[in-house]
Amino acid sequence: MLHVVHHADYMAPRPERGTFKFDKYYLVMEALRESGAEITEHAPKPMPREWLEAVHCPTYVEQVFTASVPREKERRIGFPVTPQIASRVRHTNGGTWLAAQLAMQYGYAANSAAGSHHALHETGAGYCVFNDLAVTSNRLIAERDASRILIVDLDVHQGDGSASLTAGREDIFTLSLHAEKNFPVRKARSNMDVALPDGVDDDGYMEELSRHLPDILDQFAPDFVLYQAGVDPHIDDRLGRLSLSDEGLLARDRYVISQSRKRAIPVASALGGGYGEDQRAVAERHAASMLEMAEENRRVRAPAF
Repeated sequence: MLHVVHHADYMAPRPERGTFKFDKYYLVMEALRESGAEITEHAPKPMPREWLEAVHCPTYVEQVFTASVPREKERRIGFPVTPQIASRVRHTNGGTWLAAQLAMQYGYAANSAAGSHHALHETGAGYCVFNDLAVTSNRLIAERDASRILIVDLDVHQGDGSASLTAGREDIFTLSLHAEKNFPVRKARSNMDVALPDGVDDDGYMEELSRHLPDILDQFAPDFVLYQAGVDPHIDDRLGRLSLSDEGLLARDRYVISQSRKRAIPVASALGGGYGEDQRAVAERHAASMLEMAEENRRVRAPAF
């Protein structure tokens, strides 16, 4: 069974400015519901303000909550922060938190949005407003739900915000596999960065992932994994520069789950990036990713939590 977190506010009305397409989130859930798979949907509460302020600048949090984000910051984000967007990002961040709670119960759970890995301390960037990965990691540790967290970021873009917001922490490890020549131009320093040349295919990608992930799991020994499962490494992605096939993406996802769950580590995934003119095709990649991870979680049969 797939336990997936979703909320109606994920489909915020499209702002007048910006190019980001929010209809993907509705189409992802449509694909999941039409798949015939057994899924259970969970609705998140909005992320509490104080949890966001523990990671992000309180002044910036206030700007988002009051829809008064300065124009220069909105340009970095890629769209205006309207009251509807403010509600959306509170719920998407709450969604990753809820997915983490469900993962501790079921081994794996998914948030059908978020993975906002470009958001920084005082601003958003790259279609990201608040960094749900950093916020959830910080809160899991504060609540003593986990003591060591691994953020596995396999979006085609480097997780610069997550790396910056968790820099210097010994209890959070960031791993980023990304296209070297893609956004952001100035990369942050993750605990482990694997910069891939243009056109890397399924075999080349899995060679790099299998070279690094097991060692990190064994040496850092996390007790929780947050997985940014962007599908933009796909060969047809509009903003990607890599060449993974449909099966290549699924092999990647299976590997993350199997390597984590056979070590009895729960995994919560966030949606991450995926871009193209055919939004339905992109949504189907996301849905297939979540369903494959839920099935792999079932196959591994790690010890119950």
